[in-house]
Amino acid sequence: MNNQDQTKTEGGGAVASSDLLCAFVEFPKITRLSRDCIITEKLDGTNAQVCITEDGQMLVGSRTRWITPEQDNHGFAAWAYAHREELMTLGVGRHFGEWWGQGIQRKYGMTEKRWSLFNVSRWCLAGETPQRIPTADPRIVKMQDVLPACCSLVPVLYRGIFTTDACEAAIAELRANGSKAAPGFMKPEGIICFHVAGNFGFKKTLEKDDVPKALQAHNDEPMRGENGTNLK
Repeated sequence: MNNQDQTKTEGGGAVASSDLLCAFVEFPKITRLSRDCIITEKLDGTNAQVCITEDGQMLVGSRTRWITPEQDNHGFAAWAYAHREELMTLGVGRHFGEWWGQGIQRKYGMTEKRWSLFNVSRWCLAGETPQRIPTADPRIVKMQDVLPACCSLVPVLYRGIFTTDACEAAIAELRANGSKAAPGFMKPEGIICFHVAGNFGFKKTLEKDDVPKALQAHNDEPMRGENGTNLK
């Protein structure tokens, strides 16, 4: 064994680098499926984020890159910088949502665009009364924060214990009544089911749920780039 393959322990002994790569890792606990979930309407727009840094900067992004008003994604960066003062009140961190409406994907019959945040547990809409956020320890009191008026939330369809029946009921509600985010629009995309304990989400669409998205693109409307132009 040469010196490059060794490292020193606290006791001074040498340990091979290969041993460090094989350090013991405990298998993670598996979350029980019958726990709380939140089902929201899946909006068909484009993913958009605002990142507030600790030194007071604001960054704006799409799903895959940082954007600016000069290199934008359906006008989200221009909108965000125009509302910078309000958006800074979101606080330090990354804030994810859907930028949707006029000229984006389903369009929803709208004449404007909206940014709807995903974290419906943390936030309440401007003008609403903040509610207590459930915590594992009932002694901890944590209340919702109020969104700036320029922002909205994805609509909640169900809160409660996860069941497949709850998912199917949410799908049936959208199919019968149309979009909750854009009342009167009768072709909503689907749902997102977020499993709280597992900290992961699933999506289910009203149409072609069993067809991979890449294959759907061949049969649906032309694929579009971030600037809205046709890719084919």
